[in-house]
Amino acid sequence: MMIARLLAAILAALLLTPALAADAELEKLARSTGTPDIPGLTIVWLAPWGDVANAHPWRNIIVHQTEGPSGSARIGANEQSKNPTRRGVMVWVETDGTVYWSVADNLVPTHTDGANRNDNKYIDNSGTYHQVVRDNSIGVEFAGNYPDVTIGPTAAQVAAWRILVQVLRARYGIALDHVYAHNWIDFKDARYCEGCWLATLARTWGE
Repeated sequence: MMIARLLAAILAALLLTPALAADAELEKLARSTGTPDIPGLTIVWLAPWGDVANAHPWRNIIVHQTEGPSGSARIGANEQSKNPTRRGVMVWVETDGTVYWSVADNLVPTHTDGANRNDNKYIDNSGTYHQVVRDNSIGVEFAGNYPDVTIGPTAAQVAAWRILVQVLRARYGIALDHVYAHNWIDFKDARYCEGCWLATLARTWGE
């Protein structure tokens, strides 16, 4: 019995080693500078990374969905890069999964509505009400729910998000339970729950 347990422990360690190595490499890339190539992501760098020590102190991630057709993430990101503090976000995700990093991470784009939701409809809002706001939250915008706002993200967007959320959390030290859907923290369009599935996926995937 003891030998069987020992063999099982050794096997588990061998299986975990590649995953741990991959996690360590991703974290190293996430905290780098410039325009790193991150496996599994296609990133258009409109603003390269600087030293993460000089980044704004981000504590949350807010998932948005824009009511625009395919191509609107690229357009929005380019406009954002020209005027970083306009209404919009730092990171945009196109329907084909391409990620556009539009703004340097020491700047604060204008997004959210001040975390005005306080009805606990989706989550306990005692920790978000007027607290999860643009000044401490990275916005990630997913394009493509036009003309039907109830259309969910594409498979390519979901695949990109699975890696992107890990990168964002590793780079800025953001806790898993600080990934929010926009609809969880603000009163939004009643026709659909903006960002809810993507934020739920992020929390389900876990560490």
